[in-house]
Amino acid sequence: MERIYATYLIETPYEVEQAVAVLAGEQSRETLLFVSKETEELKKYFAARVEDIELLEEVSMPSMPGNFVSGTTFKRAKVIVSWPVGNFGYNIPALMTTLMGSLYESKQFTGLKLHDFEVPNSYREHFRGPKFGMRGTKALAGVGPKHPMIGAAIKPSLGITPEHTAHFVKQLAEAGIDFIKDDELLTSSSNSPFAERVEKVMHVINAHANKTGKKIMYAFNITGDSRTMQSNYETVVNAGGNCAMVSVNSVGWTAAKQVCNWGGLSIHAHRNGWGMFNRHPFLGINFPAYDKISRLAGVDQMYVNGIDNAFWESNDSSVESIKSCLKPFLNSEAVLPVVSSGQWGGQAFETYKRVKSTDLLYMAGDAILGHPSGIEAGVLSIQQAWSAAINGMSLEETANDYKEFRESVLKFGSKELLNKESVN
Repeated sequence: MERIYATYLIETPYEVEQAVAVLAGEQSRETLLFVSKETEELKKYFAARVEDIELLEEVSMPSMPGNFVSGTTFKRAKVIVSWPVGNFGYNIPALMTTLMGSLYESKQFTGLKLHDFEVPNSYREHFRGPKFGMRGTKALAGVGPKHPMIGAAIKPSLGITPEHTAHFVKQLAEAGIDFIKDDELLTSSSNSPFAERVEKVMHVINAHANKTGKKIMYAFNITGDSRTMQSNYETVVNAGGNCAMVSVNSVGWTAAKQVCNWGGLSIHAHRNGWGMFNRHPFLGINFPAYDKISRLAGVDQMYVNGIDNAFWESNDSSVESIKSCLKPFLNSEAVLPVVSSGQWGGQAFETYKRVKSTDLLYMAGDAILGHPSGIEAGVLSIQQAWSAAINGMSLEETANDYKEFRESVLKFGSKELLNKESVN
């Protein structure tokens, strides 16, 4: 009998074994009473099973409020629970309902986080996974395997017209960018209607491709209800585009999978709202599990935070997310990790040192659009940093050798990052 295995981090004022038994029961049989027609055979087939318990530390304060007696100690553990696939079949919403569902309301837990899960090989027959994935997306953007994709978002997110957006796109294309995207806040606004923006932007991109042979990738934000997304998707395809962006936490995984199933565009998954799911260390879902849900849906590109990012996420967590995207899952194509949030060339060195891969999309908006010597120098500074990192050079050596990168260090990093020769 095939089973799915899920790993959780839990915290409980009860005995751990008792709490985990409730977890397994709540998400399978859903009854505290013996039902006359519930034979032992049925219970054996449908019941969840506790596979492993690894006790961790005990704490005096709970991670979440709950119904418990003052002075209680709270036990933490890493546990593995399994379910037979027959309980929910090959259905992403049913899978998520089982793995998360009512567990977060259970009084037995003052902390609970889904960390990861494993599915059986039969899932390969029911889920295609990413259509383009990491390799296909880089190929669509004309980027070889030895280099990362370099990208930027058009800012400000609201207020600029399609003509203004197209002007930025032209500058970025001529500067050698690989990827450009709408901001997640921009779908179809009063001053930038979706169809008009697509028309203006793709006119620039197609003209640049005809001239140079390189067709940069632009992720148009098609997020909306199902009918709107389909209409927007078709608009991008008809204009000759190769990418669409979807705010997956806003539309839900069923809608995201429907978009991916259309199969004509590389799907750029924006995870805005991620902090609601992950920021608390003992509540929500960790990225390895989140990433696998996205793979089942079929997205090709997934947002992760980068080294020394502008948000709350630690470097270790960001690196784990990048590696998770690149890790094989059901033998499907790897997802392209979108390294973002406050990135400039300076983080390329630590990123490459820790990930040892160029299979990523490196987003560096401000460092490109705000470079003191202009957009072309901004793109070049990122390319210089990555080339140097790959070749084993240090940040200081790179700043000594390349004017554009040195200028970016002084604006986006600090003089302390350079030696005196670099500053001078």
